[in-house]
Amino acid sequence: MDQDIEMVFDPNKNKFFRNGECIRWILQNAKSETIGRIAAFYTDKLIKDKDQPTGGIGFFECLDDQEAANRLFDQAKKWLKGKGMEAMDGPINFGERNRWWGLLVDGFVEPSYCMAFNFIYYRNLFEKYGFQKYYEQYTYHRFIYKNLNPLFREKAERIAKNPRYHIKHLEMNKLEKHAEDFRIIYNKAWVKHSGTYEFTRAHAKALIDSMISIIDPKLLWFTYFDDEPVAFFLALPEINQIIKFLNGKMNLYGKLLFKYHQYRKTVNKAFALLYGVIPEHQGRGIEGAMTLAVAEVAWDPSFQYKEMEFSWIGDFNPTMIKLLDQLGATVCKTHITYRYLFDREKEVKPPPKL
Repeated sequence: MDQDIEMVFDPNKNKFFRNGECIRWILQNAKSETIGRIAAFYTDKLIKDKDQPTGGIGFFECLDDQEAANRLFDQAKKWLKGKGMEAMDGPINFGERNRWWGLLVDGFVEPSYCMAFNFIYYRNLFEKYGFQKYYEQYTYHRFIYKNLNPLFREKAERIAKNPRYHIKHLEMNKLEKHAEDFRIIYNKAWVKHSGTYEFTRAHAKALIDSMISIIDPKLLWFTYFDDEPVAFFLALPEINQIIKFLNGKMNLYGKLLFKYHQYRKTVNKAFALLYGVIPEHQGRGIEGAMTLAVAEVAWDPSFQYKEMEFSWIGDFNPTMIKLLDQLGATVCKTHITYRYLFDREKEVKPPPKL
């Protein structure tokens, strides 16, 4: 959607401007025709490594012309150097990692909402300039009707025998409570990972509120130990199956068209957004129990969704990769996040394994 892109560069709507800066350029040829664009930025959240301050570039578009691409990359590098950066990652988002992050290098199929989709030749433009792979992130796919690995049922039965565990899907009349449950789990399960930060109460509530118009309660699940929230699985309808009809515009006609397709249940694919288990409860079988709980609902013939995608699985996260392999999911898309070190004698080191 046009508004999604515009919000990234609006200081009144993008909180990353509070502790960061962003600039954009377009590149024109001798005929004043625009042949490329790029954004460069940095934030306190992005610069976690104080020994190597790293900025970012993103929203890159260019003709298949290495000289033109080099001009764009050079301009971004020069600006970031002037801001004290020693490296740049790209293409990434001036915002959350679940949007426009990484360069698509494999799986040029139907794109997901707000996921980076680009021409195949972009990889050569990045790598010939000198960008090196920092990490890969995968999108996994699974048809919902497929049977589950018996291992998940065994894990689910183990949890079911413990009366202190309870698995529930989201209830629309308890959104504020669920927002707080999500915040507690996320901050315990994810904040230690690179590129993440703590959710405040306001931020968690805003996230849930932003999804109200498309939430399907049977796609969002929580696990509780007694009354303590210990795990979540958040998925959403893959609304790009509707968005593609709107030509980027959420005007009155677009809103009516969106509602029409919701009513017609055009969307047949769900999109796993986030998953987390707090450290104290990992390895106990919660993953299997939640998977089975979702599956038992999904196997109902009336269930709207026939496919599920799991995005943003970093190659540095072998635990999640193993889990998805056991689930019977397969990689359908691969994105690469590149890093370019300004000191060309240095070596790009991959992030640590989780």
